[in-house]
Amino acid sequence: MDQTTNSYRPVIAVTGSAGKTTTKEMIAAVLNSRWKVFVSPHNHNAPSATRRHAGQLRPSHRAAVVEYGMQYYGHIKRHCLYLQPDIGVITNVGTAHVGNFGGRIEGVAKAKSELIRYMKPTGTLLLNADDPHSELLHTNEFKGRIIRVGIRKKANYQAYNVQYEHHGMSFKVKLKGIEHSFYIPVFGEHNIYNALFAIAVSHGLGFGPRHIQAGLKSYKRPRSRLRVHRLRGNIMLIDDSYSSNPHAAKAALDVLSEVGTRNKIAVLGSMLELGEFTARGHQEVGKYAAGKGVSQLLTLGSAAKHIAVGARKSGFPVDRIKCFVNKHQLERALLQKMEPGATILVKGSNKLRMDTVVAYLKRNAGISR
Repeated sequence: MDQTTNSYRPVIAVTGSAGKTTTKEMIAAVLNSRWKVFVSPHNHNAPSATRRHAGQLRPSHRAAVVEYGMQYYGHIKRHCLYLQPDIGVITNVGTAHVGNFGGRIEGVAKAKSELIRYMKPTGTLLLNADDPHSELLHTNEFKGRIIRVGIRKKANYQAYNVQYEHHGMSFKVKLKGIEHSFYIPVFGEHNIYNALFAIAVSHGLGFGPRHIQAGLKSYKRPRSRLRVHRLRGNIMLIDDSYSSNPHAAKAALDVLSEVGTRNKIAVLGSMLELGEFTARGHQEVGKYAAGKGVSQLLTLGSAAKHIAVGARKSGFPVDRIKCFVNKHQLERALLQKMEPGATILVKGSNKLRMDTVVAYLKRNAGISR
């Protein structure tokens, strides 16, 4: 990955169960500090989109950063046939779309491993050292270079002194043995991993600390992904309504736990495409919420009732749980619970359109700044 000549144009592909879009955008933000870069727009990550992106590359592009989505076996293979990556990033292996793989995490790992099999065989693969399910990826026959990022386990690019700041996260990483400080304008320890992938990719392509720091600071959060709104009465509204799966829901609960002070309200919608893992996956999230200091738990959707079940089984007080199937009833109930100083997290699968709950609260509680 240490090729930095103008004739070398790396194709950097990002896949994973969570964090794909954020990682792609962070990588692009850093590379754009020096190069003209092609970036796949928004979350356009179907194989048909990659086929279109391959035709949009121009000689002036110094690199391409693309997101490879996957719902079934063969999807990532198709991505690679349209646009073969030199650098592959697998953010993690989780339970998103696990219902399409017999409810087995091994199936998800096998499908993600298509990136390893069909990228450039002498390329560079980046993995999450702290993600236990990434150990299921099929790396044995890969002939290229493997780089790992992490916080807890030993990694090539390791973050430490991770801190929540007023509007984001700060952390430190050693590059070539020298300590450097970094900042990202978004909450969540899970976003540190996304930033580490951006640091590892760009550093391997010859970018120095100054450009990497500036690029990460310039990162623009996508809509409805951990966007923080300040409402009247010092109410903090965390909009993470774009999508959800058990891995991502737990990460969002981490943020609620860290940035909320009192009356932490979790509004969690159903997580779709979990198949046989539906009940278990939702109950895991409920169990996790019970251990994160959540004050009140509101769910939306039939599958989300299992979140309430998991929370109750873990000792969460029943009188602080409300389940809804009607969004308007949820909105009215939530408005009544929004006392000054509350912190509210809104998260759910995209098809539930939880963003309308966020819009309702902003209209009725008002934005202070």
